[in-house]
Amino acid sequence: MRGGRRTKKTLWRWRSNPLRRRDDVLEAWIVLAVWAVIAVGGTLAGIVTARAADDTFDRQRAQRTPVSAVLLADTPKATSNAYRSSAKVRWTGQDGTTHTAKALVESGKKAGSRITLWTDPHGTLVTAPPSPTGAAVEAALLGTSAALAAAGLVFGAGGLVRWRLERRRIAQWGREWDLVGPQWGHKTS
Repeated sequence: MRGGRRTKKTLWRWRSNPLRRRDDVLEAWIVLAVWAVIAVGGTLAGIVTARAADDTFDRQRAQRTPVSAVLLADTPKATSNAYRSSAKVRWTGQDGTTHTAKALVESGKKAGSRITLWTDPHGTLVTAPPSPTGAAVEAALLGTSAALAAAGLVFGAGGLVRWRLERRRIAQWGREWDLVGPQWGHKTS
């Protein structure tokens, strides 16, 4: 077989072949479509999600302002599983009004200690906005997660369609065998 011709396997599902079935061509197109949607759709989903997250983090950094607050009561000492505790605090808003509320603060602080809190434009306590580096990392993670989720959904849907095609082919083979099988049952001697 050294001098024989080598059979090409490139795009074998689309080549003319007497054994090729219509389902084989359909499956080939499904596989191509699935991989194209995974490549383009997954990338697009990741980019859109990362940009949306980054815009949200930018907006949070622009809207949230730090305020200096006074701790009104002592906080309990830190334990191995709790380094923050809820305590009553007082601060003066940007409009000059005094606010009092409960906030999570570091454990082990004494009453009268100064702490920094973050407020939104309405003067409500909020969490600190993420740093630019933290926001970039989180946006990248969210974008990657969205891309993988989109790719997984498309891959799963393509696998389900291919499984249905395989079940249909097996049923066709069973029907064809029911026609041909009895002819093979005769004795040869």
